[in-house]
Amino acid sequence: MTEALGSTATPESGRPEDEVAAKKGRRGGKRGKKGPFGRLALFYRQVVAELRKVVWPTRHQLTTYTTVVIIFVVIMIGIVTLIDYGFSNAVKYVFG
Repeated sequence: MTEALGSTATPESGRPEDEVAAKKGRRGGKRGKKGPFGRLALFYRQVVAELRKVVWPTRHQLTTYTTVVIIFVVIMIGIVTLIDYGFSNAVKYVFG
């Protein structure tokens, strides 16, 4: 294999920039340069940017989804009630 001329990085040593940053005691990225309020502001900006990417449902979709969830919950309550009633009668029959 041929090596690139002028390259100072080796697999053992890593990138030269990392060594320089390690010698100066700096942390990498933007997080190392900001205080707690700066990081909090960055977090807030990132949250707002992500919320702008969200595809929000229309009113019709929202009412449809809500109706489906309520019907599903009512059905599950009915099933659990029937199972509970059956088990309670079985326990009363076994233990008197």
